[in-house]
Amino acid sequence: MNKFLLSLLAAASLTLGTARTATANEGAYHLDTFPVEKMSDMSALQNGAKLFVNYCLNCHSAAYMRYNRMKDIGLTELQIKQNLLFATEKVGDTMKVSLDPKQAKEWFGAQPPDLSVIARSRAGGGGSGADYLYTYLRTYYRDETKATGWNNLAFPGVAMPNVLWELQGQRTAVYVEEKDHQDPSKVAHRFERFERVSPGKLDEHAYDEAIGDLVAYLQWMGEPAQGRRVQIGVWVLLFLGVLTVFTWRLNAVYWKDVK
Repeated sequence: MNKFLLSLLAAASLTLGTARTATANEGAYHLDTFPVEKMSDMSALQNGAKLFVNYCLNCHSAAYMRYNRMKDIGLTELQIKQNLLFATEKVGDTMKVSLDPKQAKEWFGAQPPDLSVIARSRAGGGGSGADYLYTYLRTYYRDETKATGWNNLAFPGVAMPNVLWELQGQRTAVYVEEKDHQDPSKVAHRFERFERVSPGKLDEHAYDEAIGDLVAYLQWMGEPAQGRRVQIGVWVLLFLGVLTVFTWRLNAVYWKDVK
Protein backbone atom coordinates (compact mmCIF):
# COMPACT_ATOMS: atom_id res chain seq x y z
CA MET A 1 0.00 0.00 0.00
CA ASN A 2 2.81 2.42 0.89
CA LYS A 3 4.52 1.76 -2.45
CA PHE A 4 1.26 2.41 -4.27
CA LEU A 5 0.72 5.73 -2.49
CA LEU A 6 4.28 6.77 -3.21
CA SER A 7 3.77 5.93 -6.88
CA LEU A 8 0.68 8.14 -7.03
CA LEU A 9 2.55 11.00 -5.38
CA ALA A 10 5.39 10.57 -7.83
CA ALA A 11 2.98 10.77 -10.77
CA ALA A 12 1.44 13.93 -9.38
CA SER A 13 4.89 15.44 -8.81
CA LEU A 14 5.84 14.72 -12.44
CA THR A 15 2.69 16.44 -13.66
CA LEU A 16 3.31 19.49 -11.51
CA GLY A 17 6.96 19.61 -12.47
CA THR A 18 6.16 19.68 -16.18
CA ALA A 19 3.84 22.65 -15.78
CA ARG A 20 5.83 24.52 -13.13
CA THR A 21 7.18 27.15 -15.53
CA ALA A 22 3.68 28.36 -16.32
CA THR A 23 2.31 28.49 -12.77
CA ALA A 24 2.74 32.24 -12.38
CA ASN A 25 0.97 32.97 -15.66
CA GLU A 26 -1.88 30.53 -15.22
CA GLY A 27 -3.34 32.41 -12.27
CA ALA A 28 -3.81 35.51 -14.44
CA TYR A 29 -6.63 33.95 -16.48
CA HIS A 30 -9.97 33.37 -14.79
CA LEU A 31 -10.93 29.69 -14.65
CA ASP A 32 -14.35 28.64 -15.92
CA THR A 33 -16.52 26.49 -13.69
CA PHE A 34 -16.62 22.81 -14.53
CA PRO A 35 -20.20 21.45 -14.79
CA VAL A 36 -20.09 19.16 -11.73
CA GLU A 37 -23.43 17.53 -12.59
CA LYS A 38 -21.55 15.49 -15.19
CA MET A 39 -19.89 13.52 -12.39
CA SER A 40 -23.19 11.72 -11.75
CA ASP A 41 -24.03 11.31 -15.46
CA MET A 42 -22.94 7.86 -16.61
CA SER A 43 -23.36 8.67 -20.31
CA ALA A 44 -21.10 11.72 -19.88
CA LEU A 45 -18.44 9.64 -18.11
CA GLN A 46 -18.63 6.97 -20.81
CA ASN A 47 -18.22 9.56 -23.57
CA GLY A 48 -15.33 11.08 -21.62
CA ALA A 49 -13.66 7.66 -21.46
CA LYS A 50 -14.00 7.33 -25.25
CA LEU A 51 -12.49 10.77 -25.82
CA PHE A 52 -9.66 10.00 -23.41
CA VAL A 53 -8.73 6.76 -25.17
CA ASN A 54 -8.98 8.27 -28.65
CA TYR A 55 -7.24 11.61 -28.06
CA CYS A 56 -5.17 11.46 -24.86
CA LEU A 57 -3.95 7.90 -24.51
CA ASN A 58 -1.74 8.14 -27.61
CA CYS A 59 0.89 10.09 -25.65
CA HIS A 60 -0.30 10.28 -22.03
CA SER A 61 -0.61 7.16 -19.92
CA ALA A 62 -2.88 6.48 -16.95
CA ALA A 63 -0.69 3.82 -15.41
CA TYR A 64 -2.70 3.54 -12.17
CA MET A 65 -6.02 2.85 -13.91
CA ARG A 66 -7.11 -0.50 -15.38
CA TYR A 67 -9.45 -0.71 -18.34
CA ASN A 68 -11.82 -3.04 -16.50
CA ARG A 69 -12.39 -0.40 -13.80
CA MET A 70 -14.57 1.38 -16.35
CA LYS A 71 -17.26 -1.15 -15.49
CA ASP A 72 -17.91 1.18 -12.55
CA ILE A 73 -19.26 3.79 -14.99
CA GLY A 74 -21.70 1.38 -16.61
CA LEU A 75 -19.62 -0.18 -19.37
CA THR A 76 -19.62 -3.93 -19.87
CA GLU A 77 -16.43 -5.89 -20.43
CA LEU A 78 -17.51 -6.52 -24.03
CA GLN A 79 -18.06 -2.79 -24.66
CA ILE A 80 -14.62 -2.03 -23.22
CA LYS A 81 -12.98 -4.65 -25.45
CA GLN A 82 -14.78 -3.57 -28.62
CA ASN A 83 -14.59 0.21 -28.21
CA LEU A 84 -11.77 1.20 -25.87
CA LEU A 85 -8.96 -1.30 -26.36
CA PHE A 86 -6.25 -1.30 -28.99
CA ALA A 87 -5.10 -4.52 -30.63
CA THR A 88 -2.59 -5.66 -27.99
CA GLU A 89 -4.23 -4.63 -24.70
CA LYS A 90 -6.25 -6.85 -22.43
CA VAL A 91 -9.21 -5.68 -20.38
CA GLY A 92 -7.29 -6.19 -17.13
CA ASP A 93 -4.24 -4.16 -18.25
CA THR A 94 -3.34 -0.72 -16.97
CA MET A 95 -3.69 2.21 -19.37
CA LYS A 96 -0.10 2.54 -20.54
CA VAL A 97 1.33 3.86 -23.80
CA SER A 98 4.12 2.54 -26.00
CA LEU A 99 5.72 5.97 -26.44
CA ASP A 100 9.43 5.76 -25.67
CA PRO A 101 10.43 8.27 -22.94
CA LYS A 102 13.65 9.23 -24.75
CA GLN A 103 11.83 9.89 -28.01
CA ALA A 104 9.14 11.85 -26.15
CA LYS A 105 11.78 14.10 -24.63
CA GLU A 106 13.33 14.68 -28.06
CA TRP A 107 9.98 15.46 -29.71
CA PHE A 108 8.21 17.41 -26.96
CA GLY A 109 11.02 18.58 -24.70
CA ALA A 110 9.67 16.46 -21.83
CA GLN A 111 7.89 13.17 -21.35
CA PRO A 112 4.10 13.67 -21.37
CA PRO A 113 2.93 13.27 -17.75
CA ASP A 114 0.76 10.42 -16.52
CA LEU A 115 -2.86 11.54 -16.22
CA SER A 116 -4.07 9.18 -13.48
CA VAL A 117 -4.36 11.99 -10.90
CA ILE A 118 -4.09 15.06 -13.17
CA ALA A 119 -7.40 16.53 -11.96
CA ARG A 120 -6.27 16.40 -8.35
CA SER A 121 -2.79 17.74 -9.06
CA ARG A 122 -4.07 20.83 -10.86
CA ALA A 123 -6.28 22.08 -8.01
CA GLY A 124 -5.27 25.45 -6.61
CA GLY A 125 -6.46 28.75 -5.19
CA GLY A 126 -8.07 29.77 -8.48
CA GLY A 127 -10.36 26.74 -8.63
CA SER A 128 -10.51 22.97 -8.62
CA GLY A 129 -8.42 20.75 -10.85
CA ALA A 130 -11.54 20.08 -12.92
CA ASP A 131 -12.05 23.85 -13.36
CA TYR A 132 -8.47 24.20 -14.60
CA LEU A 133 -8.71 21.31 -17.07
CA TYR A 134 -12.12 22.48 -18.33
CA THR A 135 -10.68 25.95 -19.01
CA TYR A 136 -7.35 24.71 -20.37
CA LEU A 137 -8.87 22.38 -22.97
CA ARG A 138 -11.19 25.15 -24.23
CA THR A 139 -8.71 28.04 -24.56
CA TYR A 140 -6.30 26.84 -27.24
CA TYR A 141 -5.61 29.18 -30.15
CA ARG A 142 -3.31 29.38 -33.16
CA ASP A 143 0.04 31.09 -32.53
CA GLU A 144 2.61 30.86 -35.30
CA THR A 145 5.36 32.18 -33.00
CA LYS A 146 5.30 28.86 -31.11
CA ALA A 147 7.07 25.72 -32.28
CA THR A 148 3.85 23.71 -32.26
CA GLY A 149 1.77 26.51 -33.80
CA TRP A 150 -0.49 26.58 -30.72
CA ASN A 151 -0.79 28.54 -27.49
CA ASN A 152 -3.18 28.53 -24.56
CA LEU A 153 -4.73 31.20 -22.34
CA ALA A 154 -4.76 29.08 -19.19
CA PHE A 155 -1.24 27.75 -19.83
CA PRO A 156 0.75 30.37 -21.80
CA GLY A 157 3.64 28.88 -23.73
CA VAL A 158 2.24 25.36 -23.48
CA ALA A 159 4.36 22.69 -25.16
CA MET A 160 1.43 20.41 -26.04
CA PRO A 161 -0.43 21.20 -29.29
CA ASN A 162 -4.20 21.19 -29.44
CA VAL A 163 -4.93 17.51 -30.11
CA LEU A 164 -8.68 18.24 -30.19
CA TRP A 165 -8.48 20.86 -32.94
CA GLU A 166 -10.45 18.72 -35.41
CA LEU A 167 -13.39 18.83 -33.01
CA GLN A 168 -13.00 22.45 -31.95
CA GLY A 169 -11.74 24.00 -35.16
CA GLN A 170 -9.00 26.60 -35.43
CA ARG A 171 -9.07 30.15 -34.11
CA THR A 172 -6.76 33.01 -33.21
CA ALA A 173 -6.70 35.22 -30.12
CA VAL A 174 -7.28 38.95 -30.39
CA TYR A 175 -5.46 41.11 -27.84
CA VAL A 176 -5.89 44.82 -27.17
CA GLU A 177 -3.31 47.20 -25.78
CA GLU A 178 -4.03 49.13 -22.60
CA LYS A 179 -1.99 50.97 -20.02
CA ASP A 180 -0.60 48.94 -17.18
CA HIS A 181 -2.58 49.78 -14.03
CA GLN A 182 0.54 49.49 -11.89
CA ASP A 183 2.84 51.38 -14.25
CA PRO A 184 1.04 53.76 -16.69
CA SER A 185 4.25 54.18 -18.69
CA LYS A 186 4.00 50.55 -19.80
CA VAL A 187 1.52 48.94 -22.17
CA ALA A 188 -0.12 45.61 -21.34
CA HIS A 189 -1.82 43.22 -23.76
CA ARG A 190 -5.24 42.05 -22.65
CA PHE A 191 -7.12 39.18 -24.25
CA GLU A 192 -10.37 40.37 -25.83
CA ARG A 193 -11.86 37.57 -27.93
CA PHE A 194 -11.27 34.63 -30.22
CA GLU A 195 -11.63 34.84 -34.01
CA ARG A 196 -12.63 31.75 -35.97
CA VAL A 197 -10.19 30.57 -38.65
CA SER A 198 -11.84 27.30 -39.61
CA PRO A 199 -14.77 25.36 -38.13
CA GLY A 200 -14.44 22.01 -36.39
CA LYS A 201 -16.61 18.92 -36.39
CA LEU A 202 -18.49 20.27 -33.35
CA ASP A 203 -20.06 23.66 -32.76
CA GLU A 204 -19.02 25.67 -29.69
CA HIS A 205 -21.75 24.31 -27.41
CA ALA A 206 -21.20 20.69 -28.46
CA TYR A 207 -17.44 21.08 -27.99
CA ASP A 208 -17.91 22.49 -24.49
CA GLU A 209 -20.15 19.52 -23.68
CA ALA A 210 -17.53 17.09 -24.99
CA ILE A 211 -14.80 18.74 -22.92
CA GLY A 212 -17.06 18.59 -19.87
CA ASP A 213 -17.43 14.83 -20.46
CA LEU A 214 -13.66 14.37 -20.85
CA VAL A 215 -12.87 16.35 -17.70
CA ALA A 216 -15.54 14.44 -15.78
CA TYR A 217 -13.78 11.21 -16.73
CA LEU A 218 -10.38 12.62 -15.71
CA GLN A 219 -11.86 13.71 -12.39
CA TRP A 220 -13.46 10.30 -11.87
CA MET A 221 -10.25 8.49 -12.84
CA GLY A 222 -8.35 10.24 -10.02
CA GLU A 223 -10.65 8.47 -7.53
CA PRO A 224 -12.98 5.91 -9.11
CA ALA A 225 -14.59 5.15 -5.73
CA GLN A 226 -15.54 8.76 -5.01
CA GLY A 227 -19.21 8.24 -5.88
CA ARG A 228 -19.44 5.29 -3.51
CA ARG A 229 -17.52 7.24 -0.88
CA VAL A 230 -20.02 10.09 -1.02
CA GLN A 231 -22.96 7.69 -0.72
CA ILE A 232 -21.40 6.01 2.32
CA GLY A 233 -20.68 9.42 3.83
CA VAL A 234 -24.34 10.44 3.55
CA TRP A 235 -25.49 7.23 5.28
CA VAL A 236 -22.89 7.69 8.03
CA LEU A 237 -24.09 11.24 8.70
CA LEU A 238 -27.72 10.08 8.82
CA PHE A 239 -26.78 7.29 11.22
CA LEU A 240 -24.89 9.71 13.48
CA GLY A 241 -27.87 12.08 13.42
CA VAL A 242 -30.27 9.36 14.54
CA LEU A 243 -27.76 8.10 17.12
CA THR A 244 -27.43 11.63 18.52
CA VAL A 245 -31.21 11.83 19.09
CA PHE A 246 -31.29 8.46 20.89
CA THR A 247 -28.23 9.37 22.97
CA TRP A 248 -29.77 12.71 23.97
CA ARG A 249 -33.03 11.06 25.06
CA LEU A 250 -31.18 8.27 26.91
CA ASN A 251 -29.11 10.86 28.73
CA ALA A 252 -32.27 12.74 29.75
CA VAL A 253 -33.93 9.56 31.09
CA TYR A 254 -30.79 8.47 32.96
CA TRP A 255 -30.34 11.79 34.77
CA LYS A 256 -33.99 12.75 35.34
CA ASP A 257 -34.01 11.61 39.02
CA VAL A 258 -30.59 13.01 39.84
CA LYS A 259 -30.75 16.39 41.56
